Formats: sequence, structure tokens, C-alpha cells
Amino acid sequence: MIKTERILHLRRFRGRKVRVVREHYLRERVPCFSSLCQADCANGVKVLPGDLTHYVMPDADVVVDYLEILELKELQGIIFTQTACQALHSKGRRFYNRLRSLVKDPRFHCVQFANEFQQYSFCPREKGESQEKWQTRCVYSAAVWYYNHLAGMMNVVMITEDEEAVAQYSSLHSGVYVVTVQDYLQNFWPDLQAAQELYASISQALEEREAEDSQREFPEHLPAEVMEAGIKSGRYIQGTLSVNKHRAQSEALVQTEGSSSQAMDLSSGVLVHGGKNRNRAVHGDVVVVELLPRSEWRGRATLLTEGQGDDRSPDDGQEKPMPTVKPIPVEKSADMQRCTAEKCGHDQGRVVGVLQRNWRDYVVTFPSRDASQSQSRSCQRVLTVPWDRRIPKIRISTQQAEALQDHRVVVRLDSWESTSLYPNGHSVKVLGRAGELETEVQTILVENCIHVPPFSEAQMKEMPLSSPEKPWRVDPAEVARRRDLRDSHLVFSIDPLGCEDVDDTLSVRSLAGGTLLELGVHIADVTHFVPEGSLTDLEARTRATTYYLADRRYDMLPAVLSADLCSLLGGVDRYAMSVLWELDAGSLAVRRVWFGRTVIRSSYQLHYELAQALLNGEEVRVPELERFCPEEKDLKLAQLIQALEMLTRVSRHLRLQRDRGGALELEGVEVRAQLDKDKNITALVPRQPLEVHETVAECMIYANHWVARKIQESFPNRALLRRHPPPRLELFSQLVDTAKAMGFSVDTRTNKALADSLDRAVDPQDPMVNRLLRMMATRAMSQALYFSTGSQPQDQYYHYAGRLLMTSPTTGRRFHCSSVDHVQFKHTNVFCECEFLCYHKSHLQFHGPAAAAAAVCFSAAVSSEKFCFCLSGLALDRYTHFTSPIRRYADMVVHRLLTAALELEQGAGPAGILATNRELEELAQHINNKNWTAQRAQSASTGLFQCLFFRDRDPQTDLRCVADAIIYAIRDNGVLVFVPEYGIKGPVYLRNKEGQVVSAEAGGSCKWQGGKVRRYPSYITTTTAGGCSATFRLMSHITVRISVRSSSCHSDTLVLEVISNQPHRGSGPPASQGHRQLVQEVVRLAESAQQTAAPTHKLSRQERDFLQSRTPNLYSILEEIRELALMDLDALSQASEQTVLTVPDPLP
Repeated sequence: MIKTERILHLRRFRGRKVRVVREHYLRERVPCFSSLCQADCANGVKVLPGDLTHYVMPDADVVVDYLEILELKELQGIIFTQTACQALHSKGRRFYNRLRSLVKDPRFHCVQFANEFQQYSFCPREKGESQEKWQTRCVYSAAVWYYNHLAGMMNVVMITEDEEAVAQYSSLHSGVYVVTVQDYLQNFWPDLQAAQELYASISQALEEREAEDSQREFPEHLPAEVMEAGIKSGRYIQGTLSVNKHRAQSEALVQTEGSSSQAMDLSSGVLVHGGKNRNRAVHGDVVVVELLPRSEWRGRATLLTEGQGDDRSPDDGQEKPMPTVKPIPVEKSADMQRCTAEKCGHDQGRVVGVLQRNWRDYVVTFPSRDASQSQSRSCQRVLTVPWDRRIPKIRISTQQAEALQDHRVVVRLDSWESTSLYPNGHSVKVLGRAGELETEVQTILVENCIHVPPFSEAQMKEMPLSSPEKPWRVDPAEVARRRDLRDSHLVFSIDPLGCEDVDDTLSVRSLAGGTLLELGVHIADVTHFVPEGSLTDLEARTRATTYYLADRRYDMLPAVLSADLCSLLGGVDRYAMSVLWELDAGSLAVRRVWFGRTVIRSSYQLHYELAQALLNGEEVRVPELERFCPEEKDLKLAQLIQALEMLTRVSRHLRLQRDRGGALELEGVEVRAQLDKDKNITALVPRQPLEVHETVAECMIYANHWVARKIQESFPNRALLRRHPPPRLELFSQLVDTAKAMGFSVDTRTNKALADSLDRAVDPQDPMVNRLLRMMATRAMSQALYFSTGSQPQDQYYHYAGRLLMTSPTTGRRFHCSSVDHVQFKHTNVFCECEFLCYHKSHLQFHGPAAAAAAVCFSAAVSSEKFCFCLSGLALDRYTHFTSPIRRYADMVVHRLLTAALELEQGAGPAGILATNRELEELAQHINNKNWTAQRAQSASTGLFQCLFFRDRDPQTDLRCVADAIIYAIRDNGVLVFVPEYGIKGPVYLRNKEGQVVSAEAGGSCKWQGGKVRRYPSYITTTTAGGCSATFRLMSHITVRISVRSSSCHSDTLVLEVISNQPHRGSGPPASQGHRQLVQEVVRLAESAQQTAAPTHKLSRQERDFLQSRTPNLYSILEEIRELALMDLDALSQASEQTVLTVPDPLP
């Protein structure tokens, strides 16, 4: 080891330069991470393969500017030097973290070499040498060392953009080649078109980066050290910028992450008005804001934004006022004149700096020539319009502007200087022409950061072999290590019709002469086939979930696992993770619980409707019983029905227990897609609520709860659980106001109080009232989150329930407990149940027959600070996800934790290294983020197909475009409505931009006339110049016309227009019934067409990899529905009247 010195010139806080001398140690043996190494370097697990033609070593500037090209999987054998990595770190931590993740990922053939610590590759910086020249010399020295270290067995190519370096170093050393990036791509990767296009795009963006602009449009951001000092002192506030998608150009909210100033309550965030105050911050950035004086505050708009996000001309700058709608004078009642600047609920401020750029890939549309004609023909910079309205226009440098007109293109931001009105970026990938189905679906995936390429060949090599000729079979040695349930238990599954990824099965049987019952939940043992750290595991971890769109799905695991080896299909042996409970046959109290790995054989693969029919005593066909003689068939059918009845009894008991604890039942809209054997969608059927749905759900909830208890007890500080934080009470204000207008009182203090209030809020004349109130309650709920138990105190392990803050009388420690009507206090092995009222300070009043015992138990618990409260929207103290490992990575993590807990219980240590609390919390946050993106993508996909259905219909003549709607919220210039027939929510305007208002005639029909609008808490009235008035009340029914507003740059949107203030009285069948009739007609036509057409379409490899349907699919069904709509309505009778596709309600 050799000791040297490094001299650094740093700039202090006040700008003074400081010379710092640091010790620097050089070593002779530094890992090279090559499989060709002959010097026995300590290289670890990940090494570069030896069968490549060359290794490539980019210099610092290439890593900084062209990292996206180096991230392509096709490029292999990349060596990132320490010098280049430090240069990238100076660009930003976000880019450096990307490189670190790339180096750690075993799917990419790249490594990092510590060249500045290697004795023979280290190059001290010479006097007067620029940093760029020194970095290039360091990288070249490392390339020469690599070639010599590997004894010339591997050529090394250094890539740089410095032409002088190419001329200087290219002929100095044989076996070490120095070329430009362009030459390298053209000579070594001529067929890699993606890399060629990406290089051209980035190069042009670098060349034309704001060379001509000098006038400052925005104030400069404060230095990082100034912002950090200001945050600590309380002058500035740190938070994440969230742009209002309905008022993207004028309104954004900074969600604060805490403030050191005790005088400020910023829990609701800081409001930022206008693009000038936003100061080049983009939606999602972590920013620093400074509060504005109250004299500069502006009131927050409460108008519906008609024509939201209309495209602006390229000359419109963000420094100008940017109203999203022409101001409309709206008269308010005295009760409604409350939204002043000081009472809008938010402090207001301006952005003074950006701590972290959270830029991602954005989809933009190149405007048509008419829209971009104001731009110079000689200038190849184009202002593109992002698909996401919250993102500003992006200036792209390209030579293909005309060819890309009206196309969707993926771009990345490069910079946003203070002299530019718009950020600069470069194109990455062309998705296709705007408006085409496949282009719009890919747009949804990119905008939600969903990257689901086909599983690689290396990942597929990890899969067990299974084919029709040689099917996979269980291993006898593995069976010997498991509990064999194949002959002792009647195992069956209950899933949607046509389901192939069966990840859960059930069993129930009598024990001990009928005195005991054994309930079993058996889950696919996915982790047996997917070892932790394998390539398949890393891909599943990256995806985190299976993504479901309207016409396709993208699986988390390869199909050989999800649809075959891990699917608990009927009649085949499968590995499972099981939970078995021994219950008292009378009281159903738990006597004993067993966890472990098993081998099962499912006897019946039931679907929900079949299982419910068996419970109802109907005579139905069970396919698995067809091969038996009548006597044996009747016997086995009786055994199956008896098992279903016992299962139903147990689930009712479990549900009753949770109801007593305050389980909350909310409302949603759901449809089920029927698939044929080739996974093509043949029909969409609204899901009808059946008791068997709750039966299966209760068993899964019970298993999740008991597994959560097991892993948390075994690993108190590193178990993956799921909690449901209570929502802020102000989020329920709309629900409370709407219910009050209908004469109902809704108590939102606890989940049980809310559940009881919703149960009482029933209008006998209109069942939709209760359904809509429950949907509003659902939207107010906060998201359930995965978390590591070491990152949260135990009193936070809850699903939503109200809480009381309590103080320990002995230690003064503060903690929370539930305020539901019944609470269980646990101290040692004693349980007490009582009712209690609110407390004052440390005093708690207990009431009920167990009051005395509960008070004693509570006092002992808080004195020793050993307490456990039953807190949950599910009325469970701990909860996790265990039952769906095929489609959720969180369940795979829980399976591994359960396996480790069982090994620990048997006296053996865990087979693998368990994740630390910090690692598990990071993983939990990653899974939470992916779940949110999956929900947003599914919602966007639903909206896409809603628009596809209505796009080609004439709203003036097509009866399907007219429907009944219910008003659930009042705004200054209109109302928000829900259309139950279609599951659509949206605004209905009562005043337009021209100042006209909706007036109602004697029959209820509406038309536009001049007038004014007056808003009240529970209704809104319009009055015309002639004195005619119309009133629209909360929860009243109106008739709306549905049309589509098309946009070339953004997603299409549905437009709802009131045509009558009376309920829609169509003569057609109910929505669900009419929908089923129409779908049946479409399917019949499709089947008859298939019989006369060519042989059945065979799925391509791409379709099998993505498990997506092509033809016939949902889009083709919609097209056939459109054709049916053009036929004679009398011929289709009532089946074609008032009937339309029903889609899931997009919930947050």
C-alpha cells in the first residue's frame, strides 16, 4: 500500500476558496471483476463474461451525457471507472443512483473499477491540466491496465467524445482502441437501431442547448447550502410539488415533509400560484418554498374548469398569467362566501430551489405543421406537448420533426435553464401515431413508469422443464420434507370462471368425532421455484405486481409458473404453503394453528357461480364428477356440498367477529372479463355479489392475519406487514355534507361509527343513495401501505380506525388506542372487553359488565408498557398479504419470512440472510409505488376504452349516449355527477364560457340562455334573464348526454351535458341485464363468423409472453357493439336500448 496526497480546491459557504489536502492510499490488488482474471482478484459474485469480443470503457463525459445508451441491455462488458462515476455524481445524485443500480443488477454485464485506488492505473493530476483532460487520461490509463492485467486475452475499447483524445491515444497501445461513441456504435453495433437513434437525439440536444437565449425568464435557484440552512432555521419549507391536473398552468401544491417552525401548521401543504412562482419546478420534484406575505395571497378557484388544459400556442410563456378558464361572475349565498385567500386552507408561497429532480420518461406529441408553423423551418427545435397536462411543453431538437407530426414520442428532460421558458429534452423512442389503440396503451404504460419487456432467455433458463410430452412432476425427496395432504384432505379452489392462475385453495373437515373442525388455506409455493436473488426474482421484484389493463395483463412471473407449475389446478400435484386451524365445532374458537409447506392435489376447480349454486341446492354439473358412476358421484357431491356448507358457517363467524370490531364495508363497481381457452376476451359480465365471494374473502383475510402474527412475533423488527392509516377528517367533508343534505348524519370519527352511519343512511325510494355514499367514503380513504415493523411503533400496525391519544400515568409515554365501541386489552394472557368513553388527560372511563376488570388490566398494561390493541378497518391487530404470491411480490417476501420463522422455531437458523429493517422498508416503499402506478394505469386504461366506446357514436341520435346521472357535489358553475349505468364520474356545467346558463322548461328539458348562477351548500340554482329558474339538488337525478372531446396531444375525455333536470326514464332493461343480453348477441355473431372463417387464430410468441389478447379482444367487441348500434333498433328489441359497456369505477 502506498500513501499519497490529493489536493482539492473547495468553495466555502461564503464563496471563499479553500485548499484541502487529503490522504490517498494506493493498492496493488484491486478487484478487476473479470472472469478471465489470472491474478486471483477478490472479484465476488458478479464478473464480466470471458466470451465477449471486447470490453468497453467509457470516459467521464460519455458516462455523464450518454448514460441512457450504456443502460441498454444489448451492450455488454462495460467497465465504469471510479473517475467516471465521480463525474456523474457531480451531475446529480439521481443519475449516480441509476448507475449504482445498474452495476448491482446481475441482469446487466457491467462493473465498476476503482481505478483511482489501483497503484498502476492511478494518474495524479498535473499542474495546469484541465479536469476534463485529466479524467480522460485516467480512463485511458485504466484501459491499458486492464488489457495488461488480463494478459492480452481481451481487447479493451475506450469510447470518448474528445477528438483530440482519439488522435492522441488511438495508436499508443496495441489491444487498446480509442474511438468516438458514434464510431463505436456504427462499427460494433450497426444493427442496434435504438442506440443509433438515441445517440443522434442526445447529440443534437447537446449541440443546441440554449445557445442563443440570454434573457433571464426565471430567478436563479438558491445554492444547496443556503436552502439547507433555511430549512433548518424554519425560513424555508421542503416538500414535493404536486401540480393540479385540472388547473395545471396556474395551481400546484407542495406537500410538506415537516417544518422546524412550531408556529406553522403546514400539514395541508403550501399552495403555489402560477408558473412564475413555480420557478421551473416540474411535477414530482422535491422543492424548497418560501412563504409569501398574506398581501400576495390569491384565492383558490372553486369553479369547474371547462376546457381544462387547452393547448397553448408555442409563443405563450409561463411568465404570463395562465388562467385555465375565463373568469365567470358567480353569485354566492352568504354561507358560500368563505373561500377567500386567507381561508382557502393553504398557506401560499413560491419555489426558491429544487433539492431533487424526479424527472421520468414523458410521452409527448409532435404538433402538426399548422400548430407549429410559427417555428423557424431552419431551426430543428420543436415545442412538443406532453400527454400529461401537468408537465410543461418540452423543447426537442430533432431532424425528423415533419415525420413525427401527430406521433407519440417518449422523451427525457435534460435541463431547464433560467433563460428558457421551457425545459429542454431529447427523444428516446417513437410509440406510434396518436389515436391508435396500441399507441395509446403503450402511452399509459410509459406515463406510469411501467416497463414490462418479455422475460429474457436467461430468466427462462431458470424455469423447470414442463411440456405436454413430459409434464413436470413433484420430487419425491421434496415431498418427504413436506406434509402430504393429497389423500387426507378434500382440497378445492373457488375462483372466477376461466381462471388459470389459481394461487389459493381451501379445505375443511371434521376431526375428533365431530368435536373439532379443521379449516385449511393452501397457497401456491412460488418461492420454491423462485430462489431469492435469482434473475426471475429480480424481475419480479422490479415489477412488484401483475398489471391488469382493460384488454390485457402483464404478469409478474413467467407463464410457466403463473399458469402452470404454481397454479393449483385440479387433479395435479402441487407444492403449497398451508395454514391449518383446529376450531371448536360449536364455538369455532381457535384451538391450534399449524403453518408449513405441504403437497396438495386439488379435487375440484370451482367457479363462484357453480359454488353458489351448490350451496343453494341447485342441480348443476360438476365437471370433476362426470367420470364417476351415479352412486359414487352422489356420495362425492354430498361431501363437496357438506364442505362448502361448513366453510360458509366458519366464514360467517369470522365476518361477525370483524363486524363487531368495526369492519367497514365500502362500495365499488366491478366487471369480470370472460376469457376463452386462448385467453381472448369473449364477454364482460358485471360481477354479481354472491355470498361465496365473502366466504373466500374471509378465509383469505383470516390467513393473512395469522401469518402476519406469526412473522411479526418471530421477527419483531423486520416483518413485512400492511397498515391502513386513518384519513384526515377533512377529507370526509364532502361525504358529510352530501349525507346531511339528504337528512342523514354520518359519524367519521371511527371506522365502526362510519360503518354504522352508512348502514343507517338508506333511502327506501332510491337505493343508489347509499351506494353513492359508500363510494364517496371509499374515495376519502387513505391508501393501505406495506411497511417494515421496525420502522413503525406497534400502535401504528392498524387498518383505519379512530384513535384516542393516551398518556401512561407512570412514565408519561404517549400512545394511541382505538375508539371503536369494543376494544380488547391484552396483558399477559388475559383478555377483557368493555365499552369506554373519551378520556381527559390520563383518565379513562370504562363502562359495561367488564369495566372493573378492564380498568385493572389497562392499569397493569400501561404501568409495564406492555399493551396490544385490536385496531383495524378489518378489526385485526396485524395484517399482511400472503395469499397471492403469483401476482404480488409482497406475498413472496412474506412466504420467505414465514419459512424463516418456521426454521427458527425448529431450532435451525434461516437458510438465507434476512433483509434488515432498512432494506425491508425500502422494498416496501418500492412495492407501494408500483401498486399505485398499477392502479393509475388500470384507471387510465378504463378511461381509454370508455372513450373508444363513445367516440364514434352520434350523441344527438344514439340512445346509448343518454343516461341517468346522480348529483353528488356542488361547484360554483356546475355539479359533479355519477352515471351508475356506465360507472362514470364527471362534471356537468350549468354555465358556459359565453355566460349562458342552463334553464329548464316545463317538461324538464334544458337549454342554454343568458342568466346567472347562485350556489348554496346543498343545491345550485340558475336564473335566466326572463326570470325562469332551475334548481339542482344533491342526490337528485338528472338526464345527461355523453360525448367525447378528442385531443390530438392528450387523452380523450368524456363530456357530460345536462339535457333534462328530471330522471332518465328509459324503456330498456336494467343496465346489467341489458348489458348481458347485448354481449351475448355480440358473442353469438362472433362465433358464427368464426365457424365460416379460417381456422382459429393462433397466439403469437409475443402474445403468449405478454398474456394479452389480440383478436377477438375487447376492442373488437366494442367495434361489433358499434356495428350493432347502427342496425335497426326494432330488430334488436330491448336488448340494444340503453345498454353499454360497464367498467370499473376508478378509485384512488
